Amino acid sequence: MERPYLGKLLAIALVVEFFAWTAIRAVSARPAETPNASLFPKPTTDAPLANSSKSESAVFAGGCFWGVQAVFEHVKGVKSVTSGYSGGRTKSPSYEVVSMGVTGHAESVQVTYDPSKITYGQLLMVYFSVAHDPTQLNRQGPDTGSQYRSAVFYSNDEQKHIADDYIAQLNSAAVYSRPIVTKVVPFEAFYPAEDYHQDYLKKNPGNPYIVFNDLPKLKRLQKEFPTFYRPD
Repeated sequence: MERPYLGKLLAIALVVEFFAWTAIRAVSARPAETPNASLFPKPTTDAPLANSSKSESAVFAGGCFWGVQAVFEHVKGVKSVTSGYSGGRTKSPSYEVVSMGVTGHAESVQVTYDPSKITYGQLLMVYFSVAHDPTQLNRQGPDTGSQYRSAVFYSNDEQKHIADDYIAQLNSAAVYSRPIVTKVVPFEAFYPAEDYHQDYLKKNPGNPYIVFNDLPKLKRLQKEFPTFYRPD
């Protein structure tokens, strides 16, 4: 005897399973802590604003680059942001290889900014408070592996000094209840990710991963740092 309703039941079960899965990912993706911006200290060590407009670069790793790129694209003074890979051994790696965690690369973003409008320390402030959770070791939310580690890739001694001092400042102030695990390491190379990864949030705002993991970061940036926030 045919039971056509079984197909409908199976479809319903699959839908329920999908939403349960996305709900679990949403809970696990929430940062362990989201510090209040009013309590989040400004860097005591920072470069002064430049006297004239120019371009400088900063490279950060903080989990999946989709959300990190979107956050910095909404920061005033930032000229451009590129998703890519840094910190590994292989030249011009692909997403598939990096995702296996065997090349040593981390999903990263290269931020090109105008130092006459925003300082390196202010970029670090956004990075540590909004862009990711710096207390998670080799993971961010549902994404696990060294390719999702937290790292600051410094290009010069000044960037290293500012980053090291700021991490010490945040730990001393106990902004997070757990120690910051972000590594401050020398920049060696940055490889842009494939085209379909660039501006992924902007192109796919309805993607469940984006909705649960990354759109809340933009809302926090707008709410907690209105002077830094730049709308589309």
